[in-house]
Amino acid sequence: MRIFKIVFWILWRIWFYILMGLPIIIMLPFLLISISKEKWYPYFFVMARIWAKIILFGMGFRYKVEREQELEEGKSYMLVANHTSMTDIMLMLALVRNPFVFVGKKELVKIPLFGFFYKRTCILVDRSSSKSRMEVFNRAQKRLAQGLSICIFPEGGVPDDESVLLDEFKDGAFRLALEHQIPIVPMTFADNKKRFSYTFLSGSPGLMRAKIHRFVETKGHNADKKEIKQIKELVREIIYKQLLKFSNKKSA
Repeated sequence: MRIFKIVFWILWRIWFYILMGLPIIIMLPFLLISISKEKWYPYFFVMARIWAKIILFGMGFRYKVEREQELEEGKSYMLVANHTSMTDIMLMLALVRNPFVFVGKKELVKIPLFGFFYKRTCILVDRSSSKSRMEVFNRAQKRLAQGLSICIFPEGGVPDDESVLLDEFKDGAFRLALEHQIPIVPMTFADNKKRFSYTFLSGSPGLMRAKIHRFVETKGHNADKKEIKQIKELVREIIYKQLLKFSNKKSA
């Protein structure tokens, strides 16, 4: 029985990367045009959402989302969620219609084809470099000024310890939100690690549950260390409590 599972996992993982690349090849001319000018990013974003949904459904994932509040069209937000899987990117794109830009680790640039567009449309961060972190902040400010939203996974990556439910949050997302006085949108992803973790021989098709929480407003708050810490801890507590609730509910 174990050997059949291993064969399934290997073929399933290969299929995932085929699904990542095939839609990009099909849409390539339109994708190249859409990234040729920054103001055309919303057109790229529409195609990115199609790409994400093809991968999710092609892998046998279905998602169910509970929304406590709806995002308003044309308004900028700071989107934050827990991070356990590469599919977090796809699920975020599938759930949010407002054009947003990811802040993500530069290592994903190495993925063939995907990395080409990732490098040109996302804000890349080298967390070992203080200069890189400042450049990220400046680029994020520019994107917010263009009316886009920003998505940051504030744990700063996937926790190294498998037993950690939710790692500590970094300051960056909350500092940006406070400086620009934009609402923070906490989001909790329940099943992405179970469905498609970074462990190669693991995962299965099935349900991905998510919750978009009531927004945390930043208007009237200062972007000082005390306020950043308070907002950061509040958002982390919202996501952490929801993860505990999800863990007590059985997913399909």
